[in-house]
Amino acid sequence: MKRAFIVFLPLLAFAADNKVNKPAPTFTKDIAPIFFDRCVSCHRDGNVAPMSLMTYSETRPWIKSIREKVVSHAMPPWTADPAYGHFLNDRELTQEQIDMIKTWVDTGAKEGTPEDLPPLPQFAKGWNIGQPDQVFEMAETYTVPTEGVVDYQHFLVPTNFKEDRWIRAAEIRNLDSSVVHHVIVFIQPPPTDRPKPFGIVPGKEWRTDHRDKPAEIKGGKVSRDGLGYFLTATGPGERGTVFPAGSGMRIPAGSNLIFQIHYTPKGKPVTDRAKIGLFYLSQPPENEIRTLGVQNGQFTIPAGEANHRVDSSVTFAEDARIWGLIPHMHLRGKSFEYRLITPDGKTRTILSVPKYDFNWQMVYSLAEPLVIPKGSRLECTAYFDNSKGNKYNPDYSKDVKWGDQTWEEMMIGFMTYSVDSQRIKPTSAGGGQ
Repeated sequence: MKRAFIVFLPLLAFAADNKVNKPAPTFTKDIAPIFFDRCVSCHRDGNVAPMSLMTYSETRPWIKSIREKVVSHAMPPWTADPAYGHFLNDRELTQEQIDMIKTWVDTGAKEGTPEDLPPLPQFAKGWNIGQPDQVFEMAETYTVPTEGVVDYQHFLVPTNFKEDRWIRAAEIRNLDSSVVHHVIVFIQPPPTDRPKPFGIVPGKEWRTDHRDKPAEIKGGKVSRDGLGYFLTATGPGERGTVFPAGSGMRIPAGSNLIFQIHYTPKGKPVTDRAKIGLFYLSQPPENEIRTLGVQNGQFTIPAGEANHRVDSSVTFAEDARIWGLIPHMHLRGKSFEYRLITPDGKTRTILSVPKYDFNWQMVYSLAEPLVIPKGSRLECTAYFDNSKGNKYNPDYSKDVKWGDQTWEEMMIGFMTYSVDSQRIKPTSAGGGQ
């Protein structure tokens, strides 16, 4: 027994020394690669985040805040329950990365040697997802008033396309995001090309919101049935729309783009002029993408109710594929879930957002498109907190119904999808990517 003890003691001591002597992480070798991969798309000069993390000198003053936000999983923002689904744009850090950042801060946040620093990420000036092939802009600037409630404003921008164009990505930019809550850009096809959402049978709670009539815009206002169909949007947390390989969205020849903008006055007049960058495909992709809002506009959330449920659904009349999901509510939004019920009766949760955050409205792009058999039903369930306990609640003493403004509510389970019967046979050159 004594000899065995003597043999193992040096081994244990060596293991302990090895752990103690492990070099502390440095910014250049260990932290910069994480930040460059996960953080600096937002955390860089001129973008939405409050500080840049591109260099050590820019990062060093914020280390305590960085540690807190990373350890609590507040940053990078990602609100999907990891138990359901896999997503191309998952922003979460691994536990190993979280531990590395925590250890780096706790051991003095050393800079390291310049030779270890990876190349700085390159970004197109003024854009998040690259340099667009073509940019369309509002014809003139809009002046946001100093106060009051501004109805949604609508601005028509002709494309003058002589032939159909297929896009692989789109990004909206505006001059002053401090007064812009969100921008949605719609495609308004010419009267000869006004397809309604294909392959879908709405549920009984459906709110009619699919536009198939020409828009008449007067004083920035437009009837809801005149907008066309959804192209892309920007809001809290979103940087642009990139469609997965093998898919794209068609803009018919002769279409207009309609910018729908929700302005929020901030106490001084501000001018704004939104623009959208389009990224083209060289040829039609195999799958034509559409975005559809699976919504319910017939609800009333009682005053003081902390856990009010609202449901919506659609049934697929054809074989289809779901490519992405975008839950949308306002300040009383609490949680959101998408479920798929297939014709054999099996139910599967495909996205769960247990702690919905109005400040981070995200597109959840599936790692692989979800194959949907004909007859399947997509169900969405949202819960709302209209109680005093919701610190974001504008007024817990009032019942709440559907409405455009943030103190009202919406319940929309957006999805991007394609229908198999509309698939395009790829050419020998591939899917146009």
